[in-house]
Amino acid sequence: MNVDLHCHTNLSDGSLAPSALIDLAVERNIDMLSITDHDTLAAYRAIDEAPANLRIIPGIELSSQWRKSGVHIVGLNLDMSSDSILEAVAQQSKARSERGEKIAEKLHRLGFENCLEGAISYTSGGQVGRPHFAQHLVAIGAVSSVAQAFKKYLGAGKAGDIKEQWADIPTVVSWIREAGGVAVLAHPLKYKLTRTKLVELLGEFADAGGEGMEVISGRQVPSITKDLSIMCNKHGLLASCGSDFHSADQPWAALGKVGALPESCMPVWHRWH
Repeated sequence: MNVDLHCHTNLSDGSLAPSALIDLAVERNIDMLSITDHDTLAAYRAIDEAPANLRIIPGIELSSQWRKSGVHIVGLNLDMSSDSILEAVAQQSKARSERGEKIAEKLHRLGFENCLEGAISYTSGGQVGRPHFAQHLVAIGAVSSVAQAFKKYLGAGKAGDIKEQWADIPTVVSWIREAGGVAVLAHPLKYKLTRTKLVELLGEFADAGGEGMEVISGRQVPSITKDLSIMCNKHGLLASCGSDFHSADQPWAALGKVGALPESCMPVWHRWH
């Protein structure tokens, strides 16, 4: 099967509307798809009906915090009407809004005006995030590219890197499990942790009730996949995979272009397939 369990629409920080994302999934012969927008389920309200040959797994990507690092946890196969996930969305949306105000204030101190309003103008009515602030900084000529915006102002350790308001891992995992879903640690290498700390993170995530990890995130060399599969199995976790698609101009995160999981792994979709 062609499975992609991590992608984004323009209702978080992606570029495509939900309907356009579904069309692209059909074009690329995806069999199973989960839209995992950041801290929102709005994309699912914008989808009328999925094509018969595409199975959609309700999902979300929730921001969390581990020690001093921001981490993301994907919830898959959720009951989107459950009280727990509705509470999660409400709490995370409030936290995201407050974070946006803090980022704007930090950028104001650096001499950039009206950044919150500018960022919101790029959200298509969805959640505001750092990529939207980056787009605003490019538009006003403060930086030449989104990548430079993160390097100078929004990336890890920079002025706009605000993460202390997120719920902790046990809370996020409990929201997902109480909604009948599977909690999956997203893109574990993206946090740039030492191997020792990554092992500690996986251990604490599993102890909190986390059940899976992304063994494949986007375009990935086989040696990394093998290494992550070993770590996944060592912690007794289910294996997930996804492109982390945001836009068509990012070939390293192309929708539906995800490598096959190693045979040694137990795919997360076996839980519901």
